[in-house]
Amino acid sequence: MNDVLVAGLGNPLMGDEGIGPRVVELLEQRAGEAVHADFLDLGTPGLALLHAISGRRRVLLVDCAMMGAPPGTLRRFTPQDVRTATDGRPGSPHEPDVLAVLRLARELGDCPSEVVIFGIQPERVQAGIGLSEVLEARLDEYVAAVAAELAGTA
Repeated sequence: MNDVLVAGLGNPLMGDEGIGPRVVELLEQRAGEAVHADFLDLGTPGLALLHAISGRRRVLLVDCAMMGAPPGTLRRFTPQDVRTATDGRPGSPHEPDVLAVLRLARELGDCPSEVVIFGIQPERVQAGIGLSEVLEARLDEYVAAVAAELAGTA
């Protein structure tokens, strides 16, 4: 296990909700073996995110994010930069908020020292496979932004 994790979050069966796993898949293909990081498609991990980040020094998360921005907008956040749009209670025991999981990791003393979240504003989140044209057209930009962060040049 590497001490750096690059993880895509989201459900590819819900249109643009699948942007995180897609970006991480492309980044892993382009990164090559010289990059010392684990690349994971975590889907909609719930509390499994806690296990995925355990023991890591650095974590980069890529996810669809409702930010009230134009579709396709990419923003870089740290957990300290954002507040969740939920009231902190999950929709079910299997769907806790990412920020709530990170808070729990801190409380347990097992939160990575560096966590960066890349949020991408979706155009559509609805049943269906495939990204909207807006997000599909910007995939190279998203991969480049996460690659720059991974390389420490962002």
